[in-house]
Amino acid sequence: MDLLNTLVEKGLRRELPTREEALAVLATTDDELLDVVAAAGKVRRQWFGRRVKLNYLVNLKSGLCPEDCSYCSQRLGSKAGILKYTWLKPDEASKAAAAGVAGGAKRVCLVASGRGPTDKDVDRVSKTIEAIKDQNEDVEVCACLGLLSDGQAERLRAAGADAYNHNLNTSEATYGDITTTHTYADRVETVQQAQAAGMSACSGLIAGMGETDADLVDVVFALRELDPDSVPVNFLIPFEGTPLAKEWNLTPQRALRILAMVRFVCPDVEVRLAGGREVHLRTMQPLALHLVNSIFLGDYLTSEGQAGQADLEMIADAGFEVEGTDTTTLPEHRGGGGCASACGEPAADEDTSPEIPAARTDLVSVRRRGAGTDLAPNA
Repeated sequence: MDLLNTLVEKGLRRELPTREEALAVLATTDDELLDVVAAAGKVRRQWFGRRVKLNYLVNLKSGLCPEDCSYCSQRLGSKAGILKYTWLKPDEASKAAAAGVAGGAKRVCLVASGRGPTDKDVDRVSKTIEAIKDQNEDVEVCACLGLLSDGQAERLRAAGADAYNHNLNTSEATYGDITTTHTYADRVETVQQAQAAGMSACSGLIAGMGETDADLVDVVFALRELDPDSVPVNFLIPFEGTPLAKEWNLTPQRALRILAMVRFVCPDVEVRLAGGREVHLRTMQPLALHLVNSIFLGDYLTSEGQAGQADLEMIADAGFEVEGTDTTTLPEHRGGGGCASACGEPAADEDTSPEIPAARTDLVSVRRRGAGTDLAPNA
């Protein structure tokens, strides 16, 4: 396909595709899927070889969030039967993190529900970061605490935080349909605060919330302009008890096309396969390793993931290798600034989406182990 040859050439040059080209990737057929994966895989290998970075989530505070994000099981008014607990003590969080590090994780992601941290919360997380780094000197620590106030990013950086995560989630045009208690601009500002404080920015999206192809391209192009170092791609987990519980819009093939589009638009960025991979990719997960260079190990914030050992076996069986702490994830040139944009207007594509199969609600398992419980974590 001329389209794929063009996209490979642009990816190897770090050149932004046009909007038409990005939309065309999402519009490819299932018969073309392996060609799409192979093409995006060339770009992935150019910048990251066959390395896979492992990340491990520690949910510091679960549930009871005052925000109304429709996709979230921890949202205001959620009736999802998830774990609910207040802040873990630093030693508890450090113990949870150690399980992930022992499983091969290079980065620990500390997440807390809520609109954003108070100054007392920042102090608490700072002590947690110090406790983790005392036990694991080489591990990267990423904080994800919501919207930041003035000076908080600098304090987290001084405490040893290497990165800060705050996802854009969906396009600016549709953001108000998903969340009303804060704005898309609030999220952009927090990512920029983290960058200004010297932390590596991590910002991504959630696919499968009923968005259009144009929405997906919009948010990925916005991420390219924002220029985070890592882009997590989440696939909606439709928890019962949340407003999006009925949104089963993804097939494994659709998920792979989305990952390929992200790789073409963000060729030299750490693209992370995040929440929902087991639910939506299922047995097609190994193919996704040809598109992404980073995954989460074990469980997520409120749902259980694939067994950590199964993740390691999948990586090895697919011919990839776990990235060690002695390896720098990003290419050397990623130390620079943002990327230039080139935009085209989307074509009006005929809807050729495959019929969505019946919902597999049995694939969503609420986390009952690890942080906040007396049971061992899945790592």
